[in-house]
Amino acid sequence: MNFDESIEFLRNLTKFGFNFGLNRIEELLRRLGNPHRELRVIHVGGTNGKGSTATMIAGILQAAGYRTGMFTSPHIHSYCERYKIDGMDISRDRIAEMMTVLRPHLEEMVAEGFEHPTEFEVSTALGFLYFYRENVDFLVLEVGLGGAIDSTNVVIPLVSVITNVAMDHMDYLGNSVREIAGVKSGIIKQGIPVVTAADDPDALEVIRKAAGEKGCILVQIGRDVTWQLKNSTPEGQEFDIHTPERVYKNLFISLAGHHQVINAATAVAAVEQLAGNGYVFDAETVARGLAGARWPARLETVRENPRVVLDGAHNLHGSATLKKALTEVFSYRNLILVFGMLGDKEREKVVAMLAPLAKAVVVTKPNSPRAGDWEKIADEVRKYIDEVYLIEDIRLAVQKGMEMAETEDLVCITGSLYMVAEARALFAGQP
Repeated sequence: MNFDESIEFLRNLTKFGFNFGLNRIEELLRRLGNPHRELRVIHVGGTNGKGSTATMIAGILQAAGYRTGMFTSPHIHSYCERYKIDGMDISRDRIAEMMTVLRPHLEEMVAEGFEHPTEFEVSTALGFLYFYRENVDFLVLEVGLGGAIDSTNVVIPLVSVITNVAMDHMDYLGNSVREIAGVKSGIIKQGIPVVTAADDPDALEVIRKAAGEKGCILVQIGRDVTWQLKNSTPEGQEFDIHTPERVYKNLFISLAGHHQVINAATAVAAVEQLAGNGYVFDAETVARGLAGARWPARLETVRENPRVVLDGAHNLHGSATLKKALTEVFSYRNLILVFGMLGDKEREKVVAMLAPLAKAVVVTKPNSPRAGDWEKIADEVRKYIDEVYLIEDIRLAVQKGMEMAETEDLVCITGSLYMVAEARALFAGQP
């Protein structure tokens, strides 16, 4: 199989949808020789901030000289972005090579009466095989959806991380924070340290109980690990972090938004827990690792004068974080919002949160089958402001937002990561 054939094969697997359970991934990995069991894993789950936290953990490990793999999803522009070693994407040829290995095993499974693994299960298995063959020292592994029912949950990690818990994917995870926290706590394993930045009381209660029942050390960000923000601009933030082990002074990240400081504290706490396995990181290494962390489409400035910011705030919790940044971090005269959100999200609540901040809103359609009745978002927006435009084509919607903006204004493109990714490609000069 070549790269294009491999990606087409993976895309066709989306017909199997979300089919939870670990039986298929475990059987597939067994046929591959269980490569995941040979990897040193930091497992990162939670509702929001997983990718940012994972990339900061990976940055610290890489700064320490370790060959570091990272598996995240979804991607922005290319499937290759999901698999990184020391910050470099997997090559197209290696994707094709891994899929050529995997496909006969998939066909044999079906011939023997097993259900066909889903697209995410196959992509997870591909990652395990790739990182094993590349002999990485560590793998920073992002949970796909949930925790207990996610195909990444076949690993026994060195550290389990739960960034936070909020309402998202309720169709699959539950209709309350407590229920969702129960699913996300499924990544907690017997005796394995747990780090969490969850601040919802119900979520914390569930996480504490799960950690206690499994005899795990629980490190809570905001209680055991604290931070002091010194300076915050759209270009980055300077802060200190206090842990039970040491004080990290004058740290810097180029990621905007106060929530990223919390993610940084979570990342630092996670790598500190590796000391139990003999891995210790000095303050200089931590500082270099954080300073080098990059994560696209999260309060990312892609143009100046007027400033254009992309943010994949795809749920209510993410939108609250975006609102905080728009009111506390960025300075501008008028806000122009280009907005497109999937149909299975809490769109009315998100609109109520963001629309009143804007002078004008351009509503567009995410490039996804889950876009649903996307036009109705405009009706919601009109409850708060008068200047609303409905433009289906993302390119034209972005163009309209730019045409309305003057030098001192801010254009914020937000909502579904599918839509934000397509908008980002316009500014990056990619197809």
